[in-house]
Amino acid sequence: MQIVEFSPGTLRFAEELPERAPENGFVWLFLERESLEAELPAVQRAAQRLGGSQLLDLHCADLINAAHPSHYDYTSVYDLIVFRRLATQEETATDAEPNGPARSMPAAFRRISTRAVGFAVFDRLLVSVHPAGCFTARSFLQRYLSDAVHSDGLTTTVRSRLPTTPADLMLRMVNVMVDSYLELRKVLSQQLDHWQQELLRPGSRFSNWNALMAARNELHMLEDLCEEQHDAMQEWLDTLREQPAGAMPQAERDGLVARSRDVIEHIQRVVHHVRRLEQNAETVVQIHFSAQSNRTNDIMRILTALTAVFLPLNLIAGIFGMNFEFIPLIHQQDGFWWAMGAMAVIAVLLVVLFRRKRYLARTGR
Repeated sequence: MQIVEFSPGTLRFAEELPERAPENGFVWLFLERESLEAELPAVQRAAQRLGGSQLLDLHCADLINAAHPSHYDYTSVYDLIVFRRLATQEETATDAEPNGPARSMPAAFRRISTRAVGFAVFDRLLVSVHPAGCFTARSFLQRYLSDAVHSDGLTTTVRSRLPTTPADLMLRMVNVMVDSYLELRKVLSQQLDHWQQELLRPGSRFSNWNALMAARNELHMLEDLCEEQHDAMQEWLDTLREQPAGAMPQAERDGLVARSRDVIEHIQRVVHHVRRLEQNAETVVQIHFSAQSNRTNDIMRILTALTAVFLPLNLIAGIFGMNFEFIPLIHQQDGFWWAMGAMAVIAVLLVVLFRRKRYLARTGR
């Protein structure tokens, strides 16, 4: 468990839990989910001492649950937010080897793997529970420390603007998580564009249907995931707006509302893009099968026209093949050539007629 004290313009790493929050500041406790159960007594002491209330057992179970969906809940003392972020490449590499259609699915869609991050937001305390080696907490600490001037010991003076409240820090981390979804849109679009070109290419014999169907399922899952995130953040924003006027300074409230709206707007952009990708995938598959059907119809039309050309020729051959003793031209020396000439003329006339009616015309590719 890491303990960070935020004061106006400074942050401090503490080795022990402070007796009280810094003046005009707050305390951030972040720990890995795997160690939460062992560290739970210390977390509960911090919540009671700095937040004024211990975490409910149900909320502790939500923070421990790695498969918990994005969710928002609240009490009279603190807010609980569970937000699912994208897994890093290192995290996805440790996942179980996919079986079936997912094995052949491109790496871009295998990146749609998520991890739950939990936040308990008090007035002067933020408790965040991350997966092992979570980049979110590390990236924020590195961002603050990279712009720092070390003064003495554990105290660090930071020139950049630090978060002023636990809610502010929570929203900043959630915003970073949402930005990773925005970055994912480009690689997903590139892969779907590649499949679209393959499906619409003339004479295409697309065979990677299992991967395409698995990718479509991943897009459905991503849409559901983003909708859960949107609902959680919208409920958080509604609760923030419903707080009494004197609960916090107006400037602080306006900043939190603006940052919350920005996060929600980013989630909406991801949802809109995912839905457009789903529609494009559905449309291109339908166009592909329509094109295949049109090519099949062209082939059947040409075969039907050729069959119609040979029908009268077969009729003539059938007549002269009858076992009658007296048939016109049958005993004449040039009868064979008259019959062949008539058959050739009939065939040419039918071919000309069918080409004029475009029965034998080649369709543009």
